[in-house]
Amino acid sequence: MGKTFEQVDSRLAEWLVAQPIFFVATAPLAAAPLVNCSPKGNRQEFAVLGPHTVAYLDQTGSGVETIAHLGENGRIVVMFCAFSESPRIVRLHGEGRAVLKDSAEFESLKGHFPGASGVGVRSIILVTVRRIADSCGYGVPFMNFDDHRPTMDQWAQRKGVGGIREYWSEKNRRSIDDLEGFDVPQR
Repeated sequence: MGKTFEQVDSRLAEWLVAQPIFFVATAPLAAAPLVNCSPKGNRQEFAVLGPHTVAYLDQTGSGVETIAHLGENGRIVVMFCAFSESPRIVRLHGEGRAVLKDSAEFESLKGHFPGASGVGVRSIILVTVRRIADSCGYGVPFMNFDDHRPTMDQWAQRKGVGGIREYWSEKNRRSIDDLEGFDVPQR
C-alpha cells in the first residue's frame, strides 16, 4: 500500500510531470478557516526543480486563495492521482510561496515552463517539499483524458494584459477569508 519517499527521484518526477491534472490544497490559520482545493491542468505547468523542490505555473483565477493562504502560513499539499494505467496517488506536503509575474525571481524560474509568458499567468508557486507519500489509488476511477480546455487562454487573450491586471486588482487583492492576496504592481 502506501509508502513515503526521501526525495523526488527521477522516476517519480517523470510520473508527476506526465499527469494531465493535479490538485492543490491550502488553508488559513483563522478560527473558521475555509480549506481551498483547486484542480490544475498540467500543460507542462508543473516542474520538479530538485529532490525537494517543485513548482507550478499559477494561472489567473476568480479567487486568490492559494496565494493568500501561502502568504499567511505557507502550508500546501499538491496531490496527483492516476486516472489510467496503474492506480496511484502521490501527495507532496510542504511550504510554498508565490513568485509573482513581475518579479526578478519569476524571470529566473520561467524557463521551466513553456507557457510562462501567457497573458493569464499570475505567478509561479514554489514549494519546498517536506513529505512525499503515495497510496494505492484503488478508489480512483479510470477516466479518459481527451485534451486541455482552451477556455482560460482564450479568456485571458480577450482581456489582454491591461484587462488581466484590472481583473487582478478587482478579484485578487483579498481572499474569501479576507486575507491579503497581492497588490497589483503598476506598469
